[in-house]
Amino acid sequence: MPSLTPALVPALVPVFPALAGIDFTSRPTPRKPITVALGHLQRGVLRLERIEAHTGFDSFARWLRTPGPWLGVFDLPFGLPRELVLALGWPTDWLALMRHYAALSREEIRATFAAFCDARPAGGKFAHRAVDRPAGSSPSMKWVNPPVAYMLHAGVPLLIEAGVHLPGLHAGDADRVALEGYPGLLAREVLGARSYKSDDRARQTPERLIARIDLIDALDQGRTRLALRLKLSHAQREDLIADASGDRLDAVLCLVQAAWASTRPNHGLPAAIDPLEGWIVTAPQSV
Repeated sequence: MPSLTPALVPALVPVFPALAGIDFTSRPTPRKPITVALGHLQRGVLRLERIEAHTGFDSFARWLRTPGPWLGVFDLPFGLPRELVLALGWPTDWLALMRHYAALSREEIRATFAAFCDARPAGGKFAHRAVDRPAGSSPSMKWVNPPVAYMLHAGVPLLIEAGVHLPGLHAGDADRVALEGYPGLLAREVLGARSYKSDDRARQTPERLIARIDLIDALDQGRTRLALRLKLSHAQREDLIADASGDRLDAVLCLVQAAWASTRPNHGLPAAIDPLEGWIVTAPQSV
């Protein structure tokens, strides 16, 4: 994949005027809501308009039905590893697979995936999607630290029910486009292995605060391969720095990925992706 430099994106004219980045949780609460960052892109500058918090699935489901055109990047997996699906004998059509998966309880998911892992050798317990290596993402079958398997279980049915369009996976309303994102992909480009967030108060250290400042500075100055600048008000900047959980910053990182996707053919996705696994937008298409 070519380097994403300004020279390769001369116009940066967004196809979608409204953009969203979503930090998802499988158990939304007032303390840890589903966080939605909203903004728009103009001449290579992404402006954050506001951040919304959805403390339950009902309000988030209503937001998903907001009339388009809009494009959102969601921090949750949209598919399962093909290797896992074949080994379990589950449906190999994406929609049928998602309906089968949604019908399982979390306890059934954990037991099924644990048994799969237990039968495999050390160092290769989990099955991975093709995108996991280039994105550096956790396998979508992982049920703890982070519980992305439960995020898929909770989130994808909401997308299907809302009728949004999931390119490469499921046809829906082309004016409401949902892409899978991963804020850690963009954060690591700037910070390397430095951590910038924690839900554990004891680990919300000055070093992580400094990392958030450095990450926000890089986004403000356009110092990422996405070649976009993030425009924040002083209050917005201080809010992102102060959020030690990183949920609001993760939503903004997804918003940056959405802005990039809005300027690219095929929303920045590879020409061909596995129709069971999906793809994480902005992940390198070759390694």
